[in-house]
Amino acid sequence: MSVTPRGRRLAGEIWRYLAVGLGATIVAVLLFNLLVHGFNTGGWAPLNDQPVLGYVIANLVGTAIAYRGTRSWAFRHRDTRHPDGGRTAFLLISLGTMLIPMACLWISRNGLGLDDPVSDNLSANVIGLALANAARFVLTRQLVFGIREDAAEDGATATP
Repeated sequence: MSVTPRGRRLAGEIWRYLAVGLGATIVAVLLFNLLVHGFNTGGWAPLNDQPVLGYVIANLVGTAIAYRGTRSWAFRHRDTRHPDGGRTAFLLISLGTMLIPMACLWISRNGLGLDDPVSDNLSANVIGLALANAARFVLTRQLVFGIREDAAEDGATATP
């Protein structure tokens, strides 16, 4: 099976997007665990009773990192029609899709009664994040970073 140039470009975008997301996720997960679990058993954690707030704070930091990496590397060959470089649209998409892992965390904590670090991380940072990341990739690619005007006029897609 032969992969088309468009397919190769899409695969490249996906891999770069995932690499940027991995870096941002590592920062967010570490910060979440510091805020909610204190990194050690029995240790004080400032937001232990407020895991959703801890998740939001950690992921706002991760979102800032993700925007910079996405703009300068993953979608560097794409332009944005937004006057602010797509920052507002990127933030709104990130906040909207953040509801997915937050819902998974809430269900785990409140619906299933699981409040240990493994359950919190599995629900929010594995299941929820996987679902949110897929939605975020599609929305960001379509709504924030479109193809270049010159490529659109030719009917072609942008090249990296």
